[in-house]
Amino acid sequence: MSLVIIVLAYLIGSVPFGLVVGKIFYGVDIRQHGSGNLGATNTFRTLGKKAGIIVTLGDILKGTLAASLPVLFHYHGIHPLIIGLVAVVGHMYPIFAGFRGGKAVATSAGILLFASPLLFVCLIIIFAISLKTTKYVSLSSMLTAFIGTILAFIMEYTGLIKDNGYIITYILIVLTIFVVYKHRPNIKRIKDKTEPKVKF
Repeated sequence: MSLVIIVLAYLIGSVPFGLVVGKIFYGVDIRQHGSGNLGATNTFRTLGKKAGIIVTLGDILKGTLAASLPVLFHYHGIHPLIIGLVAVVGHMYPIFAGFRGGKAVATSAGILLFASPLLFVCLIIIFAISLKTTKYVSLSSMLTAFIGTILAFIMEYTGLIKDNGYIITYILIVLTIFVVYKHRPNIKRIKDKTEPKVKF
């Protein structure tokens, strides 16, 4: 059963909403535009706000769905958040899109939505404040991941989040590593002052 759930989580994570929405509704392969990334940010820049929102929601919910699989299958042999991590790997390296996927942010958020809606909302607020301040989606994503790890530890320590052994904190450490690793080109562009800023 563990193998079935792991494979299913990877396949769910591999669904490239950016590619699907772009090709079906706009006749555009977003991999050939902007940053070439399949994530929500490039969708916003390439296809606009409506498509960007749809892809963002799709990428978030596939993380939530994947993390829910052990519950849906009534299987307790593996922690749901571990299964969620598998979906994030699928999002970053999707079998349905030549293993070229997104940067782990939205699907990671979906895992946290499953684990703790309160933490999820807090991180959305942190991201919004950071984006308003820095104008960089990439930098805001990384800052939110770092701050989120600290916040998760505080919330688990104080009992605002009840789980066994600080699992959400550990998962967030791994997710932060994923996010920073996938944003290496963005970090270089930020240093070179060539990273695009949002306009609002």
